Amino acid sequence: MTTTPTRNNVHPVDEVLPVQNMIAFGLQHVLSMYAGIVAVPLILATALGLAPEDLVRIIGASFFMCGVATLIQTIGFKGFGAKLPIVQGTTFAAVATMIAIGKAYGLPGVYGAVIAGGVLTVLLAPYFSKLLRFFPPVVAGTVILMIGVSLMPVAIKWAGGGNPAAESFGNPASLGLALLTMIIVLLLTRFGKGFLSRVSVLLGLVIGTIVAAIFGLANFSGVATAAWFGFTAPFHFGTPTFAFVPVLSMLLVMLVVMVETTADILAIGEVVEKDVDARMVANGLRADGLSTVLGGVFNVFPFTAFAQNVGLVRFTGIKSRFVVAVAGIILMLLGFIPKLSALVSSIPLPVLGGAGLVLFGTVAAAGVQTLSKVNMNDTRNLTIVAVSVALGVIPSTVPTLYEKLPEQVTLVLDSGITSAAIAAILLNILFNIVGNNTPHPSSLAASTGHAPEAKDFHG
Repeated sequence: MTTTPTRNNVHPVDEVLPVQNMIAFGLQHVLSMYAGIVAVPLILATALGLAPEDLVRIIGASFFMCGVATLIQTIGFKGFGAKLPIVQGTTFAAVATMIAIGKAYGLPGVYGAVIAGGVLTVLLAPYFSKLLRFFPPVVAGTVILMIGVSLMPVAIKWAGGGNPAAESFGNPASLGLALLTMIIVLLLTRFGKGFLSRVSVLLGLVIGTIVAAIFGLANFSGVATAAWFGFTAPFHFGTPTFAFVPVLSMLLVMLVVMVETTADILAIGEVVEKDVDARMVANGLRADGLSTVLGGVFNVFPFTAFAQNVGLVRFTGIKSRFVVAVAGIILMLLGFIPKLSALVSSIPLPVLGGAGLVLFGTVAAAGVQTLSKVNMNDTRNLTIVAVSVALGVIPSTVPTLYEKLPEQVTLVLDSGITSAAIAAILLNILFNIVGNNTPHPSSLAASTGHAPEAKDFHG
């Protein structure tokens, strides 16, 4: 895969933009993913009955550590970090397992399992990355498509107000706010010039929030009561404890996270037009593992690449990893300044939902673009995509289907991204690898011959 160099003969991923632009673009990334950062601590605290002040501490620590993890992934150092524009956030894949561990072993048991899971991820990363040859375009495209499709219900719930069980869910005010935000983003993208169109999502969120405040649909009371400065010390909830069952459970979670992170690295590589090889994937997975270890120390949870920010990179066309690094710095500041955290958290969910529908749709579109390189006249490839997508949409369309299965099975199946990834990998092996001495049809373009991009998915 090749891309046109910038005027300084530097790949767009490594381009350093003017400071003011990087701050604006970085803030846009932060506003696009803040709800995902807050959601995991909120779900866990509610399930475990934590005190409100404990929740505030965990949320602040989560902002800080998401910033640290993002810097490790984007800037990196030897052996750690894919050095791509990837925003790191706390993964939803671990929520159910952490709740189960927390009820039996308390928060020290949770953080002990998180630390152990992170260490094991670092150790397994180089071996897991060698599986990259099982991610040809037919697999990668399917998984990228499912990342976007799986995120859609999240944006839809935000647009309706957040909680489908609430009586106010889907009221005209929420839907109108979401629609207004989407229209603002689209109009700025279409008619805005240069920098203005690049920050259309940021401006859509800001304008949408202002409109919400005018009509009394935004609550800024938390900003007034929040402190100006604060930080949660390491091991605030006690010395981590390590028990066999929690550690084993977290290892299984981290294997799922590694599949999702690999898919996200492939997705962002496709978006920024940069070759992705086994070494880059291994470095990215090690960054996940190291960040997860540090997360356990600083009272937060396992990390993964945030797919919604992949959509933002594609939507804006801003490919610089240093822009995302600036987003990491902003996240760290939010962790130190609770008042800023409260301000960001005051953005109404319908506003975020309106922007999210645009962003998440662009991720799905990137998957379609990758699949366009695959020979879909071959029934085998068509079957791989069809069955994988069908299995991938089950968790979002019928979320109760797997609830009577064992917990460790539902851990995998309840993620549409993971279900689709595993299905696509196994089906590609069955149809295109087992017993085949000819080139994989999955790496053929719609026309005859090898697609030049096929090498990008092989380490």
